[in-house]
Amino acid sequence: MIEIVVNDMTCGHCASVITKAVKEIDAAASCEIDLAGRKVRIASGEAPGEFVAAIAESGYTPVLAGGGI
Repeated sequence: MIEIVVNDMTCGHCASVITKAVKEIDAAASCEIDLAGRKVRIASGEAPGEFVAAIAESGYTPVLAGGGI
């Protein structure tokens, strides 16, 4: 499970944009959004850095939980 903290994810629109970015990397990925905790949990075989980059390209500031990419 990949966990990414997105502190500037504040609403449902943010969550849908981030989910779309995740699905563009891996359409089969499971994506859980914890809006209150500002976390995105992704189950995928793709590299965590791919998701961090996609979320950043969507205009957010993602940080991979637990350290580096």
